[in-house]
Amino acid sequence: MLFNSYEFLFLFLPITLGVFTWLNRRSGGQSAVAFLGAASIFFYGWWDYRYVGLLGASILWNWWIGTSLMSTPTKRKLIVGVSVNLLLLAYYKYANFFASVTLVATGFDAGLSKIVLPLGISFFTFTQIAFLVDAYRGQVREKGLLNYVLFVSFFPHLMAGPVLHHKEMMPQFAALQGKKPEAPMVANGLVLLVAGLFKKLVVADYIARYVDPAFANVATMQIMDAWTATLGYTMQLYFDFSGYSEMAMGIAMLFGIRLPLNFNSPYKAANIADFWKRWHMTLSRFLRDYLYIPLGGNRHGFGRMLAALALTMVLGGLWHGAGWQFVIWGSLHGAMLIGHRLWSRAGLSMPDWLGRALTFAGVMLAWVMFRASSVSDGLLVWKKMAGLDGIVLPVVYRSAEVAGIHTEVSPFINGIEIYCLIVVVTFCMTTRNVHEVWESWTTPRKRNLLALIAMAAVSCFAVNSGGQFVYWQF
Repeated sequence: MLFNSYEFLFLFLPITLGVFTWLNRRSGGQSAVAFLGAASIFFYGWWDYRYVGLLGASILWNWWIGTSLMSTPTKRKLIVGVSVNLLLLAYYKYANFFASVTLVATGFDAGLSKIVLPLGISFFTFTQIAFLVDAYRGQVREKGLLNYVLFVSFFPHLMAGPVLHHKEMMPQFAALQGKKPEAPMVANGLVLLVAGLFKKLVVADYIARYVDPAFANVATMQIMDAWTATLGYTMQLYFDFSGYSEMAMGIAMLFGIRLPLNFNSPYKAANIADFWKRWHMTLSRFLRDYLYIPLGGNRHGFGRMLAALALTMVLGGLWHGAGWQFVIWGSLHGAMLIGHRLWSRAGLSMPDWLGRALTFAGVMLAWVMFRASSVSDGLLVWKKMAGLDGIVLPVVYRSAEVAGIHTEVSPFINGIEIYCLIVVVTFCMTTRNVHEVWESWTTPRKRNLLALIAMAAVSCFAVNSGGQFVYWQF
């Protein structure tokens, strides 16, 4: 069930919210929490009921191991608990990838049939690994199964994050019982929901109309197609993921829950380290706390720190998808982060505007591998962007034609989308994000309300016309 579907927006969400609110007022909250957990499981089962058992088994296993770690924290229990999670993730997400690598390297065919990746498995697995580690460290006190089920399965974050920490959510669930909705939080939630829906349906999905055909036909791209598609995907992903993140936060607020901020204008980043403090912030936090620091972090010398940074980003890339293109994408970000550390260590600096431009360019070029269906496709796009596959300008750019450069009709671009992308990039680079705008609204204004109504109305016409969120595939 997609956030941007009629059945979610006009059936599941209002019914679930209404019943939850009624139960919370009537029974003091315990039955409301149980209902919300059951509704979240139903939400997950809407995609494929056969994987509800997998989610349930994962929840029960980790709750059992976690409560045991709270009583007697031993490294053996922690290793067993985390290993089961990683093995489950490895089977569903990477078994086919490793089988194909083995086939190429040794000729051995494992004979695996195509394994369907359960939606959200990366997110609910990482959330529970963090819970086990925190339980081992003595940072978890809540042992109730009911709240733990809701912590893992709460539907706004279940499919694509954010990656939650037990300590930041369980107090909210405890305080939720019998609590009346707060008007400012509900208003904030509605603003985020409408803004996120508009970003996804009206902006991201519109850009995807140009991006998807181009990346599906890489061989026929021209140089301007390659640049336009790459810039287009850079902005499509921005609005798709920020739209999802804001919808998730907004929906949670309607139930009185604050999810952690997960997206904070990353294309305004002054350097690549700043980018990762703004993009998928809870994943960056997880990678830092549960991978980079255990690998040594910055505690064992500069060389060890660079190695830990590189390995963290490679594994972070592989987490996004079972393919060599994701390994390369993660490696590129690792290389950029290492370059930033070396630059900073040397005491060098650059103007802020130049840092932003270089960061944006590096991130944009790396997105090619993230979007490409294979390494060969990604390399071909880079080759075309560099003009190494010949410089052929489409007819629409005839005014830019120079002697010796051929022009012909492009199957992908018509010139209009170039102006749209310029407007979109300028908007992202210069304006406040929706969270900053909300914080600046000291009193409601009629124009703000009219703008939200207009955005909601336009979005309603586009409901069900778009596809799933990009991060739902991870």
